[in-house]
Amino acid sequence: MALSIFSWFSQTETSKQKFHNTETQYETHFGVFWEIIKSYVTTKRAAPVPPSTLPIKPLTFEEIRAVRDNSAVKLGHSSVLMKVNEQVILLDPVFSERVSPVQWAGPKRFHQPPIKLADIEQVDVVVISHDHYDHLDKGAIKQLKEKVGQFVVPLRVGDYLREWGVAEEKITELEWWQKTQVNGVEYIATPTQHFSGRGLMDRDLTLWASWVIRTSDINVYFSGDSGYFSGFAEIGEKYGPFDLTFVETGAYNKLWSEIHMLPEESMQAHIDLKGKVMMPIHNATFDLALHDWDEPLERVTQLSKSNQVTLATPIFGEFFDLANPQANHRWWREL
Repeated sequence: MALSIFSWFSQTETSKQKFHNTETQYETHFGVFWEIIKSYVTTKRAAPVPPSTLPIKPLTFEEIRAVRDNSAVKLGHSSVLMKVNEQVILLDPVFSERVSPVQWAGPKRFHQPPIKLADIEQVDVVVISHDHYDHLDKGAIKQLKEKVGQFVVPLRVGDYLREWGVAEEKITELEWWQKTQVNGVEYIATPTQHFSGRGLMDRDLTLWASWVIRTSDINVYFSGDSGYFSGFAEIGEKYGPFDLTFVETGAYNKLWSEIHMLPEESMQAHIDLKGKVMMPIHNATFDLALHDWDEPLERVTQLSKSNQVTLATPIFGEFFDLANPQANHRWWREL
């Protein structure tokens, strides 16, 4: 049932309100933490990182200006740039070398973004799914803030933006099922099953969300991060069918499948959403789990065949049509 997110608030000992998922409460208690540590120590992987340089198509801002409407390009991990209604839209822009509180340690990039952050001249809207380091990049926000017209984010994520110098009038914060319109493009915050926090003491103090982004002629879904839950079917019923779904497919493990989908669940989420074409994101840029770097792409490719789902896997930096993206290109097999 689509209730206000405030229905799932709870009080902490410090009187700060926390957000909850609708179907599960993800807890990293000692037993789970110990199992994760053991898995990291004992799991042997054939290819945790790519064996050679990934194929990247360099991108200029002149090309972004010139590309036709309803086009998009994957920049890495879950970062996507879209050109919709003559607007430049960035989803979860992450440009830092590492997704970590510090840049001298933590998961490091497999590849550089197709375009340098300094070369992005103007952005109409930045959309953020949640506050984790691989989705909310402080360095990128601080460099982009003067070039961006509006930031559209889940509740309380705006607090980070204000702290980093983003002007109040540029920030729109939404709870689940709320919507806003910017320059003729509608943005709808929809539920996910995840959690938030950037440190030891801020667990679940900001909201996490997926996004429906639509105009009169295009309808796109962006998953952010999520475990599999009934919310995908609800979103599909309410806002589908979608021309394209960007669905998290990577950084998964059975130990944390409540908040990161296995590939089979990612495929089912796309089907629940009534998507026409699925584009797997959240892979091939950082080593954030225990699977080989190319396993998410390989597994979802096989699943697309058995489920008769059209899959699109462009290389980073390659423009594609949101309504009719190029069919599956198995570029990872060419390395």
